[in-house]
Amino acid sequence: MDRRQFIARAGWGAATAGLGAVTAAGTASAAAGTSSAQSTSAGRGVLTGAQQWAADGWSALSGHRVGVISNPTGILADASHIVDSMVASGAVNIVGVFGPEHGFRGSAQAGEAEETTIDPRTGVTVYDAYGAQEAGFMRMFAEADVEVVVFDIQDVGARFYTYIWTMWSAMRAAARMGLKFVVLDRPNPIGGSAAGPMLRPGYESGIGQRYIVQQHGMTVGELAQLFNAEFLPDDAGAVVEELEIVTMRRWRPDSLYAETGLPWVPPSPNMPTPDTAVAYVGTCLFEGTAASEGRGTTRPFEFIGAPYGTYHWADDLNGADLPGVDFREAYFVPTFSKFTRQVCGGVQLHLTDPAKFDAVRTGVTMLTTLKHRYPDDFSWRGGGTSDGFIHLLHGSDRLRIMVDAGASADEIVASWQDELAEFDRLRQQYLLYRGRR
Repeated sequence: MDRRQFIARAGWGAATAGLGAVTAAGTASAAAGTSSAQSTSAGRGVLTGAQQWAADGWSALSGHRVGVISNPTGILADASHIVDSMVASGAVNIVGVFGPEHGFRGSAQAGEAEETTIDPRTGVTVYDAYGAQEAGFMRMFAEADVEVVVFDIQDVGARFYTYIWTMWSAMRAAARMGLKFVVLDRPNPIGGSAAGPMLRPGYESGIGQRYIVQQHGMTVGELAQLFNAEFLPDDAGAVVEELEIVTMRRWRPDSLYAETGLPWVPPSPNMPTPDTAVAYVGTCLFEGTAASEGRGTTRPFEFIGAPYGTYHWADDLNGADLPGVDFREAYFVPTFSKFTRQVCGGVQLHLTDPAKFDAVRTGVTMLTTLKHRYPDDFSWRGGGTSDGFIHLLHGSDRLRIMVDAGASADEIVASWQDELAEFDRLRQQYLLYRGRR
């Protein structure tokens, strides 16, 4: 099924299908990485794309003017950053670093960035790339005179996490400018399963720019291939002719981050642990409500509640018998964000079996039970208006409408199964690890 059929069958209008190009080197790298992942014992740790190129002294980048898109997660096995390693090697001419949301060194909170500045450790110019679209990246790439763009950021597997859209915008710019684009691949910390609804046209935003599902189940390298083939031909009028994915070795898409042997560097200030990432793809929906998603606590996206919350909500949720999670009655006082210095009653999620945990279904069940338990107190962020934030998170107005109408979690989850199945079929051709899943 091509992209035109895919979008038409999902009810989103016609679009032009197109297949992008991956370099022979990228294809060979993917094949080699897949073979290694299949043949190497699971007891050894994952080797990221960055670790493999660093082990070769970054020779693949020698002789080029390199722009790096990264943040604190772009580390090697010794916890040194790839930019520091490249500079120290003497083999790489880094002409610019491009920092996404939270900044290159990670000093900014949610929705913030670091200003364009000179990095004191390396002397490299760091550009503020948060929120940059195609034109912004083209301007920055031209100013730095970039020849090769390198992307190395740890994603968390959710459509509304902004780093994949930073990559998307940078790829659009690279396609228009004829630049080579390299992705140093890293694990999807919540595994390789897709879940949730599709973003629909008309609901594009900085937390969802093109049509993928809520839990995409892909690595950033796999997403880059899908973006290049399915979306860039229409959106940029060109593809990245030299797209190279430096694949991982020994990563399995049925594994969670704790099994990789890699250190966890918080990809953002409110993503402190791998368990946070597992819960986030479902509980981030509470950012679209007036309830607290736990920002300003030690366990964001695991503490959920509001001043009106009581123990009854935990009882309701435990009665739903959701797999892989228990809910503990909890009280917390956020130090910032919603309800600062106010006592919130609610729940803490305790993941008893992350492999069985269904984050998207859990998030929907939490919304429906909270609305049912506290109908006079529950509200949407922005008051439930037609342009509410929940629509951008969900990718349409469907979730708000169904929750407000009293639909059950089962009915809501059932409503997107056809579009999820279509996306799952589409993404299969871009998967790089252990064949199709």
